[in-house]
Amino acid sequence: MPPLRQETDAGAAGLDAEALDRLDLHFARQVDEGRLPGFLVAVARGGRVAHLTAHGRRDLAAGLPVSADTVWRIYSMTKPVTSVAVLMLVEEGLLSLDDPVARYLPAFAAPRVYVRGSGADTVTRPAAGPVLVRHLMTHTAGLTFGFYHSHPVDGLYRAAGLDSSVRPGDDLAGTVDLYASLPLQFEPGTEWNYSVASNVLGRLVEVVSGQPLDTFLATRVFGPLGMPDTGFQVTDEQAERLAELYGETDDGGLEPVPGLPLRGRPRLLSGSGGLVSTAYDVHRFAELLRRRGELDGVRLLRPSTVDLMTRNHLPGGADLRAVGSRPAHDRPGNDGVGFGLGVSVVTDPDRTQSPSGLGTYGWSGVATTTFWVDPGRDLTVQFMTQVRPRSSHTVYPDLKRLVHEALAD
Repeated sequence: MPPLRQETDAGAAGLDAEALDRLDLHFARQVDEGRLPGFLVAVARGGRVAHLTAHGRRDLAAGLPVSADTVWRIYSMTKPVTSVAVLMLVEEGLLSLDDPVARYLPAFAAPRVYVRGSGADTVTRPAAGPVLVRHLMTHTAGLTFGFYHSHPVDGLYRAAGLDSSVRPGDDLAGTVDLYASLPLQFEPGTEWNYSVASNVLGRLVEVVSGQPLDTFLATRVFGPLGMPDTGFQVTDEQAERLAELYGETDDGGLEPVPGLPLRGRPRLLSGSGGLVSTAYDVHRFAELLRRRGELDGVRLLRPSTVDLMTRNHLPGGADLRAVGSRPAHDRPGNDGVGFGLGVSVVTDPDRTQSPSGLGTYGWSGVATTTFWVDPGRDLTVQFMTQVRPRSSHTVYPDLKRLVHEALAD
């Protein structure tokens, strides 16, 4: 497949070319200041790419430029892909969103909920109800991440070797069984806590389909959609296009940091964050969602299923800040934003930190990659770089503001 290309000019797509130039200059300045190594940004309207910029370096030491076919670690942008796989199985009648997870993964048969204490003194009680598939899809299952450091259950994850959500050397089946052995932070379905749930979904896909997660995604999603560069490992040819991963230094600079082990098939296929991809492939996936489950004659999901995926499912219609009142989620960027089945969803544009259309949905990755679809404006946007920030940054709100300024109609 060719790299992503610009297909129309900004004006024809109802975009302000001067505003898009300001967008490019804003992020080019961050490259010049050493805060980003390089970036790619693409804006499409009605499925046609109207703005595409690749700037800076994908590898600073080697002096290699960012190009339209650069391969990126997309980390948590893997989660919406895993959710699509689950929804395909739901449409086929192989499982239901309201099925107990224990029907397929017996380790979840007797979940327990945290009551008090920490470490060896933790007190738990039986959960009032089962963990359902929909709880995993909406991050309301009571699972967590060990790196939050905001709840005693986070500490139990770290004590179990789950500092970064996976236990070194373990496979997906063993890791998911380990999750199931740990207490839930809250009763399933009552709160929101971004978590390891998508890894459990990945294992669910394997058990229900009878295929390893990488095989299912390659044959049922990436192949049919024409996404040749997306997967859990890179070929020799792709490795030449792979961007280096950087972390922020104390003084705001950049330094190379370890990334996903991509040479050779990984032992653990992470449905949470294991994929690499390119701008072309991400555009294809975003277009599948914008077109409500069909792309170029290939239909993966019914329109009604995509509509279900991209509406708010949080308890009581709350937003992420209200229902996820834990320290990790109590931040202004979560105002007016709910959560669907694997994607965030704007529920109240007047309360969002950055300009967003009602119903806009998407997700981001820890290396500062993001995509979103604004169905009301027929708009898809993606931004790619490879920086794991030490703290919160302004890339996402700046990007949304600058894209909003470019909307001429």
